[in-house]
Amino acid sequence: MFAAIRPSAVSALNHGVQARNMATLREIQQRLKSVQNIEKITKSMKMIASTKVAKAQRNMETARAFGEASNALFQNAETQATAQGKVVFVAASSDRGLCGGIHSSVSKATRRAIEHTPEAPLVVLGDKPRTQLTRSLRANLAVTFNQIGKSIPTFTEASSVVDILKEQEIEFDSANIVYNKFLSAISYEASSITVYSQDAFKASPNFAVYEIEDDVLAHLQEFNFANSIYWAMVEGHAAEMSAKRAAMENATKNAGEMINKLTMTFNRGRQAVITNELIDIITGASAL
Repeated sequence: MFAAIRPSAVSALNHGVQARNMATLREIQQRLKSVQNIEKITKSMKMIASTKVAKAQRNMETARAFGEASNALFQNAETQATAQGKVVFVAASSDRGLCGGIHSSVSKATRRAIEHTPEAPLVVLGDKPRTQLTRSLRANLAVTFNQIGKSIPTFTEASSVVDILKEQEIEFDSANIVYNKFLSAISYEASSITVYSQDAFKASPNFAVYEIEDDVLAHLQEFNFANSIYWAMVEGHAAEMSAKRAAMENATKNAGEMINKLTMTFNRGRQAVITNELIDIITGASAL
């Protein structure tokens, strides 16, 4: 009697193990399909970012040439802000995510810069840095902008920013624009561009060399401000596209490694199920 009961008990035990293994295999298979879909998405996003990098770099080179020309105007005039002058900070980034530490780089640099003038107003371009800077600099926020970075920035957008700041009557002697400076396809760093007001430029030691009339000087100051913001936005966009490509490349690589591990685990589990079925068959044949 005991000999008859023992094979049935072993068979029930094996069936229970097989059921658990089958459930585990289904979970692994579902997760494997999910990771494979994620790999396809990240690979596609990497390809899209790669196509945008070259165009962003071409626009960046053009904007950088005009921006450096505007800065040369202040450098040749030896313009400097007075110690008691009003300062405004502009944090230039975008609304998009999935691009590494692009936004946190601008936010950290803005916090460090504003420590010396804790009461200075802050203008933020982009939803991502606005969310990060609101936690620590909520009292400094004067104006925020969104819908930034969906495509390559234009000079019209930068001019609109300057017009809105003028409507809000945000006065300053010097404006520090914090942005991500493009260094290479794999690196960037937070930097700043300084723009001076009309009065600060007129007080420059070498201002008389230019012989600029007052009405022309007012338009020149607005153009330089818009041009510098445009430079920061375009260069930040190029750095963002490069960082996004690198981030998606790393995500694709990590997904591939996870797929290999899950495939190995799935194959081992399936082999264990087959082994248990063979044991069940051999045990049943021996009991006959």
